[in-house]
Amino acid sequence: MTSAPQSSSLDPEIAARLKRSADGLVPAIAQQYDTGEVLMLGWMDDEALHRTLTTGRCTYWSRSRREYWVKGDTSGHFQHVKSVALDCDADTVLVKVDQIGAACHTGARTCFDADVLLKEELADESLLEEGADSSTAASDQ
Repeated sequence: MTSAPQSSSLDPEIAARLKRSADGLVPAIAQQYDTGEVLMLGWMDDEALHRTLTTGRCTYWSRSRREYWVKGDTSGHFQHVKSVALDCDADTVLVKVDQIGAACHTGARTCFDADVLLKEELADESLLEEGADSSTAASDQ
């Protein structure tokens, strides 16, 4: 496994809190700030996070190309940063953005449209069935 570059200007207090993978990265979830729509998942090392925080544009580390990329520089589909937060374990970054154009490299608005494994309607039916099973079990006692 190849690690991302290690030198960074990231605030040392933030850097000390981050829990990185073995290759020095943290997953970064991009979410549309006003609708809550989950757009994509990218990877950031300390420098990519620093650049995101200081430029107002999402910068990611490409694991395949082994280089930084700023969302929109080649596609024109920019992510303008509205807020950045760490999760409770400091091992995931949530970047709320104003997405201009498609977020997915396929041209789709979000990376999570094409392969839905469970739809809300099915999940609701499943919960109803589970509720019926547990109420039946409770009445059997």
